[in-house]
Amino acid sequence: MSGDISKQDLYESVKAIIETEHNHILLNQHKLYTLFSIAFQAILYQSTKEPGAYIIRIEDAKLADKFARKAKDPSTRKFIQSLLMPRKFKFQKSMFYLDFFNFQSWNFTAEIPPEKLKGAIIVKDSAEKPMNPMLEEMMAEEEAEMGIPEMPKDYHLTTLLEASPKTITIAYETDFDIMTPIQFPFIKKEITKTVSGVTLGKDFDWDNID
Repeated sequence: MSGDISKQDLYESVKAIIETEHNHILLNQHKLYTLFSIAFQAILYQSTKEPGAYIIRIEDAKLADKFARKAKDPSTRKFIQSLLMPRKFKFQKSMFYLDFFNFQSWNFTAEIPPEKLKGAIIVKDSAEKPMNPMLEEMMAEEEAEMGIPEMPKDYHLTTLLEASPKTITIAYETDFDIMTPIQFPFIKKEITKTVSGVTLGKDFDWDNID
């Protein structure tokens, strides 16, 4: 697929994650689909050395579908396509689970025995998606009527940081005290310029949007 990460860059990036001494890693550069391929291949490799349960927690189902189509290596695309339904997939001696930031999607992962959980990926969409305040209020009221408790901020993240011995979080331009950032030199720093009121990256390519 045009635009896929090179095998050398993928190998060196996965190696950098595997060899780090830190258990909670943050990837906060701007190439979302590239970073997901790197993170997933690192977790996949770990699963062959430490069999157990692995959670892939993506912001929503729409983003998960995009990874199945646009992740930057064929192996990751194929695996996520298999994981989309029924959101669990066995690989060698490990089981992978897919859920989303909405805790109502945690029906599979909530049942994982704590000692079986070996690693997790948490992915926040880099696109801004402001919600209509009225719609947000309506959803909150509906959840209250259904008896669904209000969750603390970043609950989708903190639950895994507490439960999983190793995590990789992908969140563009963010910092978390508990995490150690890793950056990859082949991903150029994003430089933008404005043309006729539209801001474009310096290396922007309409035919290969990452």
